[in-house]
Amino acid sequence: MSEQVSQKFVYDFTEGNKELKDLLGGKGANLAEMTNLGLPVPPGFIITTEACKVYLDSGHEPAELRDEVSAHLDALEQKMGKKLGQPDNPLLVSVRSGAKFSMPGMMDTVLNIGMSDASVAGLAAQAGDERFAWDSYRRLLQMFGKTVMGVDGELFEEALEEIKRAKGAESDLGLDAADLQQLVEEFKSIVLKEAGREFPQEPREQMDLAVRAVFDSWNTDRAKLYRRQERIPGDLGTAVNICSMVFGNLGPDSGTGVAFTRDPATGHQGVYGDYLQNAQGEDVVAGIRNTVPLADLEGLDKASYDQLMQIMTTLETHYKDLCDIEFTIERGHLWMLQTRVGKRTAAAAFRIATQLVDQGLIDEAEALQRVNGAQLAQLMFPRFEEDSKVTRLGWGIAASPGAAVGKAVFDSYTAVKWSRSGEKVILIRRETNPDDLNGMIAAEGILTSRGGKTSHAAVVARGMGKTCVCGAEELEVDTKRRRMTAPGGIVIEEGDVVSIDGSSGKVYLGEVPVVPSPVVEYFEGRMHAGADDADELVQAVHRIMAYADRVRRLRVRANADNAEDANRARRFGAQGIGLCRTEHMFLGERRELVERLILADTDSERDEALGALLPLQKADFIELFEAMDGLPVTVRLLDPPLHEFLPDITELSVRVALAESRKDANENDLRLLQAVHKLHEQNPMLGLRGVRLGLVIPGLFSMQVRAIAEAAAHRKDMKGDPRPEIMIPLVGTVQELEIVREEAEKVIAEVEAATGINLKLTLGTMIELPRAALTAGQIAEAAEFFSFGTNDLTQTVWGFSRDDVEASFFTAYLEKGIFGVSPFETIDRDGVGSLIRSACEAGRAARPGLKLGVCGEHGGDPESVHFFHEVGLDYVSCSPFRIPVARLEAGRAAADPSGNDSR
Repeated sequence: MSEQVSQKFVYDFTEGNKELKDLLGGKGANLAEMTNLGLPVPPGFIITTEACKVYLDSGHEPAELRDEVSAHLDALEQKMGKKLGQPDNPLLVSVRSGAKFSMPGMMDTVLNIGMSDASVAGLAAQAGDERFAWDSYRRLLQMFGKTVMGVDGELFEEALEEIKRAKGAESDLGLDAADLQQLVEEFKSIVLKEAGREFPQEPREQMDLAVRAVFDSWNTDRAKLYRRQERIPGDLGTAVNICSMVFGNLGPDSGTGVAFTRDPATGHQGVYGDYLQNAQGEDVVAGIRNTVPLADLEGLDKASYDQLMQIMTTLETHYKDLCDIEFTIERGHLWMLQTRVGKRTAAAAFRIATQLVDQGLIDEAEALQRVNGAQLAQLMFPRFEEDSKVTRLGWGIAASPGAAVGKAVFDSYTAVKWSRSGEKVILIRRETNPDDLNGMIAAEGILTSRGGKTSHAAVVARGMGKTCVCGAEELEVDTKRRRMTAPGGIVIEEGDVVSIDGSSGKVYLGEVPVVPSPVVEYFEGRMHAGADDADELVQAVHRIMAYADRVRRLRVRANADNAEDANRARRFGAQGIGLCRTEHMFLGERRELVERLILADTDSERDEALGALLPLQKADFIELFEAMDGLPVTVRLLDPPLHEFLPDITELSVRVALAESRKDANENDLRLLQAVHKLHEQNPMLGLRGVRLGLVIPGLFSMQVRAIAEAAAHRKDMKGDPRPEIMIPLVGTVQELEIVREEAEKVIAEVEAATGINLKLTLGTMIELPRAALTAGQIAEAAEFFSFGTNDLTQTVWGFSRDDVEASFFTAYLEKGIFGVSPFETIDRDGVGSLIRSACEAGRAARPGLKLGVCGEHGGDPESVHFFHEVGLDYVSCSPFRIPVARLEAGRAAADPSGNDSR
């Protein structure tokens, strides 16, 4: 408590800067930075995130906060020459949230604090506009009632719609002062009825309650869901920004807008944004009225437009990045209300990073930090076929690129419900709001009939990498009847399939065929980035990937089991194979041979089965070594859960029972059933598999080692350069490894003697059990390399099955915040990661030259790649499609001097 007493909880805009985001939040820090740059920012002050943390921890504000706020409010009133809510000349303020990381629309804002019955006439007199005063008052009642007093916002919307219908007005601009005064009275009645108390008339009480509501909004369901989605820590808290109001709803010479210094959808330079005359900022973001393009402002107010263009250049140069700007024009006077480094699509991120390098604003190392593997993966998704014959329904604003196909749904609840049952859906709304976040996450894409590139739907979709088309005005969305009507009378009912193209803004009926992404074509060598006509995006990806490859320390291999996958992986930049799962080679007609091997009663039966398998395995490895000639190929010896190669016990039991009922018993089936019963396991994933199978079935691993050795000898004889590495799976103790190693070395020596070729094969093990990690020092004495099998290691550390948990308790754990992300997607640093780190240290202490890699699915996960770089692994291995992602993230990890994670 003594530390809290000495803390400063309130900062004036003039006291902060952009480096204080932890304390002042992103919005407050950037308001302070713009103030210090001499830009036109309305005066105000910031309540820190520390005050929010105290409030959230204790349930009340810090004791000294009220006095600090009073002192800063007094200074603001002196600067403005009027007091908060002063009847004859009221100072009005906004109370806005602002966390360290941007969370668009997820937390609360209240405008026009200070309006009351006593001050509405004074505001009208000062502004010379009675309609404006009553409009400001009804906005405060609506926002305050919903945000602070917990009134259902639909009640206010219904009252507004009713008065518009009675007046025959298409929008709120069609209402006059008398209409708005009537609406104010209705809103006050709604508040009294629903909240059980009257709307507070005392201005300071309004402000204090609004501050508390902003603090509380940090822990709303939608805010917590967004943080989980974006992996934002839950203990940061939000700052509160109290800013003197400026008004964009004072008539046609006023307005509000959002601007980007570059197109956030494509990265192209130009004038991008939305403007709305005679409106406040919430009108633009909510998308309740369709905006005009920012370029139109030049014809409406050239002086403000020119000033805005200069400020945008100043901000982009200062921040050295795409900036997202909110502004208001009050009777020809331009005010800056916010700036931040703007959210952008994956394509824009790559283009902008290289543009800024070319402009000399950042270097290549910084450009590498401006993109990430998740964005690169988005660029590799397929896109729609341009000349498709599918019916086009309409055309909106291309807000977030991608090709999304799914069944039309008209509310978030249905989107979540259908997606959980396996359906792909497109969420269709007039406009979205923060309450739609669940549905937006569940949907393949989002379509709205209102709003522009800066609407809620567009901003959130871009942040999540979701396909989005906004402002498709020709489409009439009826959410109550769950349908959408397109020009020509085409009606789309809920459940009908639609396709949306976030790159062009086109909306189609039915499923549009897709074609490969040009980025995939580039990685596969079908498009050359150096060509004059090469796609600009491909050129940007090429440049950043080339730098990542130059600086990365981690090598990237592929998980591949056949020549086709190996060849594709090599085109994608793989530097070898880190995991060849030999059990995948025994599927189909070969399965019967393995079954015969496992169930053999005599040595001759077993030898016969092994003899049949040997040439097949040898041929497999010859193809694989040829595809990866000159690069390492790690071959994992057979590691199937035993049940995968045995007949299904239920089916076999039924077959035997039916045969016996017909008195037509099959001796082979009876013998087979007896053997299957003997080998049947309650938990096959923890049973007879991996090294245990090789020790229990004589000759199995020897056959595989011989096939590898003979294939390598054949390739060397053909002047190839095979580099096989033999990996023994599921080792839990060094004694298991020593027995298999001794057997393998004997076989290799026999092949070398028979062929006269020195094979130089290496033998290692897969660390996928906690005991193996804990005894890594001992195991390293018998292993030349470790490859961490993080899939099984995660299962055995946590004690749950990857195959089962998704359908049982994982969803609840994610919703409750126990997991921020599944440990099967991103490495669990504290648990699984701790074992990996200690195993690396112990292994290299025992064998300094020990090669270390990872071959679980985490090898292609961006955050996990950073961890593997940090603990000193030599390589990661992942599926062929993830290789470019791993290459990029390995470069980012090497180029990041801070050692920060990849979020």
